[in-house]
Amino acid sequence: MTDYGQNPGSQPWQPDDSLYGGQQDWSGGQPGAGHHHYGGQQPQQHYPPQQQASWDSGHQPQYPGGWDTTGGGMPLTDPYGNPAPQPDYYGTPDAYPPPNPHPRRPQPHQQPGHQQPHQPHPHQQPGQQPGQHQQQPPHPGQARRRPDGREDWDPASRPPERDDHPFFDGDGAGDDDFDDDPREGRRGGGRSAGRGTGRDRRGAKRRNGCACLVIALVLAGGLGGLGYVGYNFWSDRFGAAPDYSGEGEGSVTVEIPEGATVTQMGNILKDKGVVKSVQAFIDAAGDEMLHPGAYTLHKGMSGEAAVEMMLSPEAANQVVIPEGRRATAVYAMIDEHLGLDEDTTAKIAEKGDLGLPDWADGNPEGFLWPSSYSAAEGTDPKKLLREMVKRANGKYTELGLEAKAEKVGQTPHEVLTIASLIEAEGQSKEEFGKVSRVIYNRLKPDNTATNGMLQFDSTINYAKGESNLDISNQDTQFDSPYNTYLHAGLPPGPIDNPSERAIEAALDPTPGDWLYFVTVKPGDTRFTASKEEHDRNVEEFNENQRKKEDE
Repeated sequence: MTDYGQNPGSQPWQPDDSLYGGQQDWSGGQPGAGHHHYGGQQPQQHYPPQQQASWDSGHQPQYPGGWDTTGGGMPLTDPYGNPAPQPDYYGTPDAYPPPNPHPRRPQPHQQPGHQQPHQPHPHQQPGQQPGQHQQQPPHPGQARRRPDGREDWDPASRPPERDDHPFFDGDGAGDDDFDDDPREGRRGGGRSAGRGTGRDRRGAKRRNGCACLVIALVLAGGLGGLGYVGYNFWSDRFGAAPDYSGEGEGSVTVEIPEGATVTQMGNILKDKGVVKSVQAFIDAAGDEMLHPGAYTLHKGMSGEAAVEMMLSPEAANQVVIPEGRRATAVYAMIDEHLGLDEDTTAKIAEKGDLGLPDWADGNPEGFLWPSSYSAAEGTDPKKLLREMVKRANGKYTELGLEAKAEKVGQTPHEVLTIASLIEAEGQSKEEFGKVSRVIYNRLKPDNTATNGMLQFDSTINYAKGESNLDISNQDTQFDSPYNTYLHAGLPPGPIDNPSERAIEAALDPTPGDWLYFVTVKPGDTRFTASKEEHDRNVEEFNENQRKKEDE
């Protein structure tokens, strides 16, 4: 059994039923009565005036008799009487808006020609039950309402799948034209609108491919550059220094300036193609003393071979002036090295103009600084001599010779003379301080043991131009101002070109009372203040000399 107005039964409504007031002329009184929703003409039917539910995306349907689609109960009232006024839940501005069936998609706009909301249907189709109305197919993209009151969305209204976006199909050129709004897509002809033709997409993909290739090449180049820099960094600091092998070949002249460090030398040699790396040269040099000058070397030499060749005066185009050499010996060495006639350099030295200080009295002795000098073929001997004097003046200024000489009661020239005697008489640098003290003790006015005479064999040898250890009594009578057996005090000037160590000893003698010394045998020099003890030491020295002669 069916309660009218609540749950319509399976039987059609009968207009002749007495419940409906018998036969009446039902025209519906509504505009458009008698017209089917699809435009066809249907026989006129007479139905009681019942307000039909009309679906609108922004309003809930209102039913007579208190239908409540929000879940409330359905009171049993007369569905055919005058319906009670229903409150308008959504028609006022104070009400909340209706729920949006989809959180991202707004309701479709009302299309022109659609039936306006809240208008009852003017008629029913045959067989249609009370409380029902003819449903039209939903507009594409419009939600359908299912019997349970929920809306079912047309798949056409769903947004395009993520993998259809140009970003995912590789069409980067269409990114700016893509419209994520389905409404705009429908108005513009679908989601492919504005994305161009297939040819455009293929062209864009080709451009994308070119861009990717360029990026890949740039990245590969960057990684390659970083790898190269990293390899060089690792090799320079942790790997073995690159080096050539062997003695090299060809010939190249290399000029090493005064004051150059080993690293600077290595850079010069590397630039000239002599060694392969600076570090290889530094490693080979070790603690060796390399001098400035002009060197004739080979190209492509190992670091060890280059160092060995630079230490050889013959191959280095250098003339090496040892410590304690007399000026006459220096002149002879220059002549020999440059292939000049004998006494060529000595005659140039006699002419002067070598840059000597005033207190040198025009004598180059003591001012030809011991060192290594560049002397390639064709070098002017005068240029070499001036270079030696220049270095000596620089060293004396560095040592503060003039000021310190005054402190020890001597002139700078006298200090150089004392230093030259120390260099000639001392057997080792450790003895230089004691030899200096013997000189100062003998020069004292109160020295009654020798009466101010130095009595050094080295001065006789210098006077005679010889180098003999065995000085006879006759030699001690050789007439020369340099003969300290005949003349008290210092000789007229230096007797050689002393070293820096000898000059320092002359300025700072070792404290002691020694007046005598003799080298009995190599490494055994004995110092004493007693004449008797000294005579015994001299006798032992003579015995050793006789043994050498017998051998």
